[in-house]
Amino acid sequence: MGAIQTFARKEIKFLLTEQQYQDFLPLLEHYMNPDKFCVGGKEYGIYNVYYDTPDDFLIRESLEKPDYKEKIRLRSYLSPAQPEDTVFLEIKKKICGIVNKRRVTMTLAQAEAYLQEKIHPDLGGSYLQEQVMDEIDFFRQRYEIFPKQYISYQRAAYFGKEDTDFRLTFDRALTGRRSDLSLRQQSYGDLLIPEQMRLMEVKIADSMPMWLAEELAKLQVYKTSFSKYGKAYQMYVQNQLEWTRPQLTIEKRRRYDYA
Repeated sequence: MGAIQTFARKEIKFLLTEQQYQDFLPLLEHYMNPDKFCVGGKEYGIYNVYYDTPDDFLIRESLEKPDYKEKIRLRSYLSPAQPEDTVFLEIKKKICGIVNKRRVTMTLAQAEAYLQEKIHPDLGGSYLQEQVMDEIDFFRQRYEIFPKQYISYQRAAYFGKEDTDFRLTFDRALTGRRSDLSLRQQSYGDLLIPEQMRLMEVKIADSMPMWLAEELAKLQVYKTSFSKYGKAYQMYVQNQLEWTRPQLTIEKRRRYDYA
């Protein structure tokens, strides 16, 4: 069983074109080091299943931009994941702009047993992991949750040479789907952003470094509000509206014909 990881930080998001990303790389290499999985320009995959209530309360509430919001997801770095593979059950909260993420590791089989049948995983007596599981248990007492959204992407990640808690991530090939909601399934879905775009996230405990702010201004890259799950949900709602609109038109015509 892996160790718990806890993060508390601000996350600032930007959308970059591929050209802006390429223009940014030389300066990035001067101030930052690639993640150990990204040496030599490599990327790694991230695969998530988000859980929500039957009426999508958590994401609908999140899109209202309250001071406090929370979400829960199951994450893997392999696709498709096997029952014995390690996954991360994460609870993520945002309070007045500060993101706190706590997660616990277990096998995919253990995670499925817990999420589907509420069978508590054996955490090896770890107090810290039990603490997070208690928090997740409390979350589940408040919300009846089910798998609602699959999201995957490819990531390039960097951390500061002077401040290793300062991280930059660049995500591309963001895809989502509302079916086959299992990490056992292969990654596929609809694009959440254009294929030639990357989502950059600045993850910091303090203020943004001056060199970064100046380079973003030079490249005309501006802060945006973007939630992967939120974007996927908005696309789902839009698709539902587009599907029901012709049906409503047909129904109105039928009523007119029978009048």
